[in-house]
Amino acid sequence: MDQQERIHHLEARLMDVEDLLDTLNVTVYRQQEQLSRLQRQLTELGGRLSAVATDGNPRDGANEVPPHY
Repeated sequence: MDQQERIHHLEARLMDVEDLLDTLNVTVYRQQEQLSRLQRQLTELGGRLSAVATDGNPRDGANEVPPHY
């Protein structure tokens, strides 16, 4: 393998590595967004649970019997 072929091979590998890095960066970004969303939901649910534990009644009416019963 001559030097020109080696350079071409290395350039091709570098392009593959850069594509992989871009893909991984997008994946990490999306996972961070999802984690942030889940943390907000968990905080909200914790607040609801505290409200139910404090006064015994859910604030959103989730456990109320519908009027037709």
